[in-house]
Amino acid sequence: MTDIVVIVVAAEEGPMPQTIEAIKHAQAAEVPIIVAINKIDKPGANPAMVRTRLMEHQLVAEELGGDTIFVEVSAKTKQGVDKLLEMLALQAEILELKANPKKAARGTVVEARLDRSRGAIATVLVKEGTLRIGDLVVVGETYGKLRAMLGDKGQTITEAPPSTPVEILGLDGVPEAGETFNVVGDEKSAKALVEHRREQRKRKEAAGSAGRVSLENILDKIREGEVKEVRIVLKADVQGSVEAISNALRALSTPTVGVNVISAGVGGITESDVTLAKASSAIIIGFNVRPAGKSRALADQEGVDIKLYQIIYDAIDDVKKAMVGMLSPVTKEKVLGRAEVRQTFRIAKAGLVAGCSVTEGKVTRRAHVRLIRDSVVIHTGKISSLRRFKDDVSEVTHGYECGISLENYTDIKEGDVIEAFEVESVAATLDQPTSTAPKR
Repeated sequence: MTDIVVIVVAAEEGPMPQTIEAIKHAQAAEVPIIVAINKIDKPGANPAMVRTRLMEHQLVAEELGGDTIFVEVSAKTKQGVDKLLEMLALQAEILELKANPKKAARGTVVEARLDRSRGAIATVLVKEGTLRIGDLVVVGETYGKLRAMLGDKGQTITEAPPSTPVEILGLDGVPEAGETFNVVGDEKSAKALVEHRREQRKRKEAAGSAGRVSLENILDKIREGEVKEVRIVLKADVQGSVEAISNALRALSTPTVGVNVISAGVGGITESDVTLAKASSAIIIGFNVRPAGKSRALADQEGVDIKLYQIIYDAIDDVKKAMVGMLSPVTKEKVLGRAEVRQTFRIAKAGLVAGCSVTEGKVTRRAHVRLIRDSVVIHTGKISSLRRFKDDVSEVTHGYECGISLENYTDIKEGDVIEAFEVESVAATLDQPTSTAPKR
């Protein structure tokens, strides 16, 4: 999606590791680079040092005989910002970067998520044409008529010309990051195209052998010749995480054993995910999400392995270790209960208190808790206060109301779910029960 890359480097610090990584990505994509040397107003600023260090990464300033544009700026005082914009305009003119705003809009999905009140929201970048409210848009296996568009500052806009990033509302599902969107004029054709894509995906997912496969017994299955690839159903909180984890897992494939992410999506783990994993002898990996509805009970019934993580590298390391029979002791969780937030209050000294009703099991004062919103884990921590009326209590059971405060966290909203659980370490075996908690 990128036509010109601006690399920002602090004048007093020089390039950081993440800066070098960004430079390598831009160079691999063969995209022109402009370097903005920032913070030149600070004492100790040394633009010459930045130029010298970046020469090690094939970025040579024009004044030193190279072809990379360097601009000295200060984000605080705005010094040099006009020149940076001028250089961007000049580079765009040299590259002849143009787009026709009168065509039907086309562009790319940058990110997508599911919002409780507004439905599917996709952040898109318009490549050509002009996107307008009311346009019928097809993105991968989703489509819909745009009912709202938000600009980069959250403002409502009615149209987006080329090179404009916008959030769009109105799609019937959450598209994947990187998907191309197109504006079409015929709803019947849009439905037919989406249905054709869904049928193609279902045929690919239909194949699968019987027999339970888990990370703990995957090496045993490989040795017996029953498994030649580790199949994974992946669910995460946002599309960007889905892409990152999918790519990292597929990179674990070896000549003898492959890693195949057969399905990846955004949102909580559903019963259809469990059914797919069962039919395909796959393992379900969840990142920052939880099983929704009756999916956990169905997974237990069908013998489907669900692994839940909050750190990407933990998920990747566990799959890698399982493939060579080196899976370390797992951390097993026991869910104690769930409470639904009915109302929130601010109380002097106590801070934000969530008025809750315990809907399942019990909530104890010493338990670990997760704050869940739309089946996505928003926060994991501990309870700082558990009360019934004005009394501090050690636990509250199903059917009772209580007040809950979380340690160092106040972003609690009505409708959120607080899940209480305990964790314990269990040695990994070839037949480990399903569902483990993230490492702590």
